[in-house]
Amino acid sequence: MLQDLIFRFFEIPRVYKRAISVIVDTLFITVALLSAFMIRDKIESWLSLELYYSAGVTAICTIVVWIRLGLYRAVIRFIDTKALSTIFVGSLISGILLVIASYFLKAPMPRSVPFIYSSVLLIFVGGSRLMIRGWINAKNGKRKTAVVIYGAGASGRQLGLSLQHGAEYDPVAFIDDNIELHNTLVSGIRVHGCDSLPDIIDKHQAKKLLLALPSAGAKRRKTLLNQLEKLPVEVLTIPGSADLVSGKLQVDTLRRVDIIDLLGREPVKPINHLFRRCIENKNVMVTGAGGSIGSELCRQIIAQQPVSLVLFEASELALYSIEKELNELLVKAELSVKIVPILASVIDRPFIENVIKQFAVNTIYHAAAYKHVPIVEHNVVSGIRNNVWGTMTCAEAALACGVENFVLISTDKAVRPTNVMGASKRLAELVLQALAETKPATNFSMVRFGNVLGSSGSVVPLFKKLISEGGPVTITHPDITRFFMTIPEAAQLVIQAGAMGLGGEVYVLDMGKSVKINDLAKKMIRLSGLTVKNESNPGGDIEITYTGLRPGEKLYEELLIGGNVEGTEHKRIMKAREISMNWDDLQALLAKLKGAMFDADIALVRELLLSAPLGFNPSSDIADCLWVRKSVNNSSSAKDKEHLRVV
Repeated sequence: MLQDLIFRFFEIPRVYKRAISVIVDTLFITVALLSAFMIRDKIESWLSLELYYSAGVTAICTIVVWIRLGLYRAVIRFIDTKALSTIFVGSLISGILLVIASYFLKAPMPRSVPFIYSSVLLIFVGGSRLMIRGWINAKNGKRKTAVVIYGAGASGRQLGLSLQHGAEYDPVAFIDDNIELHNTLVSGIRVHGCDSLPDIIDKHQAKKLLLALPSAGAKRRKTLLNQLEKLPVEVLTIPGSADLVSGKLQVDTLRRVDIIDLLGREPVKPINHLFRRCIENKNVMVTGAGGSIGSELCRQIIAQQPVSLVLFEASELALYSIEKELNELLVKAELSVKIVPILASVIDRPFIENVIKQFAVNTIYHAAAYKHVPIVEHNVVSGIRNNVWGTMTCAEAALACGVENFVLISTDKAVRPTNVMGASKRLAELVLQALAETKPATNFSMVRFGNVLGSSGSVVPLFKKLISEGGPVTITHPDITRFFMTIPEAAQLVIQAGAMGLGGEVYVLDMGKSVKINDLAKKMIRLSGLTVKNESNPGGDIEITYTGLRPGEKLYEELLIGGNVEGTEHKRIMKAREISMNWDDLQALLAKLKGAMFDADIALVRELLLSAPLGFNPSSDIADCLWVRKSVNNSSSAKDKEHLRVV
């Protein structure tokens, strides 16, 4: 009954709550004054009309002062040290007001009474509010999810206070590696060592572990996550220190652990003169500007303040999105870069030359490509036309118009390719290498790297989606491995590598160690607070199933064809001299390839790719949709003819 009344009180409008608080505080003032006299001496000996007047004046003036101090603007359930300090100051002022009122009204007032009165008033007013706050939090805590915070530093303390005042999570313990903090209380929450974590999770039935280590290095986070993945809790983390300082995110913004944390890859600061060389005060064009890499290149390019940035994109939606985003970034950063959206195809040479001339383009980053291995396997002609002829068309247009720098965004799948996509990218590299050998005015270079996190079709967002849906998580092969890099880091390194080029170099980005996709899936499942369902754990939450390698898919990727590699000015960029073809031989090969594509003779296309110095070793039969359909129809037609002949 009492609980219902109290909860109803908290549901009434705030103006009524404040009025009730004023009435209660007036009662506290009266009781505190009576208590002070009783503690000092028997109150009967001091009762007088002047004392009544003094008490009334003190109560009225105290309430007015407390209103001015903002005491009644504080929400009791969220009361903090600032509100308590206001109550302390208000109690002292009330004692002074009592002395002043007694002096002018000539009321009998022992010298010790104002001190006793202020102390008792502080206990009544402050203590009552703390009791109510504690009672409310205790009741709300039973309805909230128990969580443990790892890190009792400044960010952890702020996170703990935010969660205590929130309605979703109840922080039951801090975990910290600092031994001096163990068994202490921080924001009313006990701090424990890492060894106590399993027992705390079991005791409080904690469902989530919150990492409050925004300044921890990548290696430290990776080591910690490897330890935490064995625990039956979902691991969430607060933003990094850079996001907190910039104000983009708040300390109580929680997110799931990112693959970046699992990679443990420390970011490397860009070399400024390389970052600016091909961009600052120049006109820059990015083909495939709306793609994963292209769009990130654009974001980083405008920060180096080119005169203009031409967004060359075949997808209307992608072009609209990146143009809108970049213009918003320019307004926010107060930059004056001209953004030019161009909707066109990279195989339209006259149009490309017109764009380059009209906007006096100095640097081109060629990111336009069809990159999804299975899709290109099913659409061989379109994939080769876009990746090879698109590159050659743009490169020849750049050469004809006197563009200073042309940088091709390549892929690790171009190394000993097992699929048409990789072969087409390696052939595109050969085009630029052959052009570079003619000693042109344009500086051609290529940058080769592996998978980027968060790109369209990337395995990481797919795994997150499958885990959130309850599984199963599908993997093509239990032993498949891949290199990973973040999109911002890849774009930074591409820009710096392109600035190093002297003509015809293949730059290879240091991708770190390859990651076993099977292990990655298991880590993501466990860090989501779930368990892997398998033969040894049939009661698990998420099952991992294997679907078999797709057409053209490799078990593992490589970054180099040969061993002819050397370091560069940047420790994460290597330079390689790969096998090349002269321009005349390449033109002859491309002419044959073009004829085979025109005739839709995919078998001949494959033979030509096998004959070229690409290292092409297809891992599956021809999977082109039209070719397979044509083969089926021809087979059916032959059977029909044989049937008629027999008849």
